[in-house]
Amino acid sequence: MSETAVKFWREFERGRFRVEHPLVVNARDGSVLVYVPAGEFEMGDGQENYCPKHRVELSGYWIGVYAVTNAQYLKFVQATGHRAPDNTRHRESGLAEHPVTDVNWDDSVAYANWAGCGLASEAQWEKACRGPLGLAYPWGNEWDSSRCRHDRNRRNETTSAVQGYPRGVSGYGTYNQTGNVWEWCADWYDAKYYGESPRKDPGGPAGGSNRVGRGGGWGLDDPGFFRAARRYWNVPGVRYGFLGLRLVRSASCPLP
Repeated sequence: MSETAVKFWREFERGRFRVEHPLVVNARDGSVLVYVPAGEFEMGDGQENYCPKHRVELSGYWIGVYAVTNAQYLKFVQATGHRAPDNTRHRESGLAEHPVTDVNWDDSVAYANWAGCGLASEAQWEKACRGPLGLAYPWGNEWDSSRCRHDRNRRNETTSAVQGYPRGVSGYGTYNQTGNVWEWCADWYDAKYYGESPRKDPGGPAGGSNRVGRGGGWGLDDPGFFRAARRYWNVPGVRYGFLGLRLVRSASCPLP
């Protein structure tokens, strides 16, 4: 079990966390995953022309309570020989429980595959972030600058530990789905996709030049970037200090 998972279960057993949905630990990498049940939700919020409101139905799935950490990614690098992130943070003990960054989309997929999981679709990511009530932010419908890591509260740091900002946890129990780091998603990006996507389990366009990222990051201060519905995209080969990943697993697949 990862250090992050051990800390989580200790706090859970002490009654600090109240999680209403099933939890499991992914044996390969120690990620704690929470179950998001099947059902409909409203995706998009209409605040930009590329994220109109529309109804989406999703099958049940598991999603990481936390983003993948530096310590977890280092274990992957040591086990597989995959290239390390474009920084030294993954080897620094004081940052072991911070989210891994400077990994591109292919790196993220390679880690997810090694862990027996995948990256979230845009729809899966957004449903988990909005929680059962379909909120604008994980914690509610109003911006609260104290509930996530961003440019105005990071001081001289960048990322925070993945367990940070417990008052910003979503209704499904996920941490830091807004703020801290953007997270690569599985989908290609297309500004017009919402208007033509399937209603059930949309998986993104068949191709494109950019991949989707979600969540906002530590270098931003505009509240609009931290909305659950806000879309972001980048060339899949880039490796930036504000880009990380979170795992997803289909409910129909047995956990490794």
